[in-house]
Amino acid sequence: MFKNLFNRKSEEEQREKNELSENSKLNFFDKLKVGLGKTRKGMTDKIDNILKSYIKIDDELFDDLEEILVTADVGINTTMNIIDRLKDRVKKEKVTDPDKIKELLKSEIKNIMAESNLDNNLNIRSSPVVVLVVGVNGAGKTTTIGKLSYNLRREGKKVIIAAGDTFRAAAIEQLEEWSNRAKTEFISHSEGADPAAVIFDGIHAAKSRKADVLICDTAGRLHSKKNLMNELNKIFRVVEREYPEAEKEVLLVLDATTGQNAISQARVFKEVCDITGVALTKLDGTAKGGVVIAIQSELGLPVKLIGVGESIDDLQKFDTDDFVEAIFD
Repeated sequence: MFKNLFNRKSEEEQREKNELSENSKLNFFDKLKVGLGKTRKGMTDKIDNILKSYIKIDDELFDDLEEILVTADVGINTTMNIIDRLKDRVKKEKVTDPDKIKELLKSEIKNIMAESNLDNNLNIRSSPVVVLVVGVNGAGKTTTIGKLSYNLRREGKKVIIAAGDTFRAAAIEQLEEWSNRAKTEFISHSEGADPAAVIFDGIHAAKSRKADVLICDTAGRLHSKKNLMNELNKIFRVVEREYPEAEKEVLLVLDATTGQNAISQARVFKEVCDITGVALTKLDGTAKGGVVIAIQSELGLPVKLIGVGESIDDLQKFDTDDFVEAIFD
């Protein structure tokens, strides 16, 4: 009898977990849809209007679709690739109805993003982990670190933040405020201190306090490629020397509202360090969410996190299918 009661209780607990998971997924997707509202309006709504104005599929229709994708910052090369593949699908499947174009377009965008075979998951499956956060000032590094810390702490991980951006005025204070909100430990020096020294102290704090994740902010100065490389390489050398057993994640933070400028920044950072993932911020504030597609397909960089709001829990893990569905839904 007790065994049956135990089994019944276990089944009920599992059912509750499944329901919570489904609800979380639903809430996640709803928030994603809301956050991508401007992109959907600037891209999908325009596509719908274009398709309604055509009674047959011709080159002019493809030209109009191409213009919409470029305007949404999908990128010229990626757009041309998508349109070429779309034309091939239409020809191969003998599609004649413009109303069917939208589903084919959605399918090709998913395919082109998936073909790069990128891992969109943060490399935090084991402990310890060092997350080095890079990016220009104003891209949203500070808020991304705060929100990521909050998410990781909610997952039960012990997190320490090291304030390695010692050059920007008030950067340390702003990051400490986010650390307080996320209820994580914080390591800092005074303004103007050597960033590598802060990371050194952060590593030893992470070791002694048995932290799961050490998140390191870095200076966001893009005054020259050479100086940027020197600054980052010094930090990377400290991490490799002092914490060789830790898994590494080098997260590039980009501001989605800057569109193609974000692509240019990504190219520079990709040249000077080994970027393992991208966090794209402020997607809720732009109609140029197509930049996500360009980052993955043109640069071969996996988008791992996206910011779709200002709340502390609005930093979401990126999923290609969810992203495309949220834009086209």
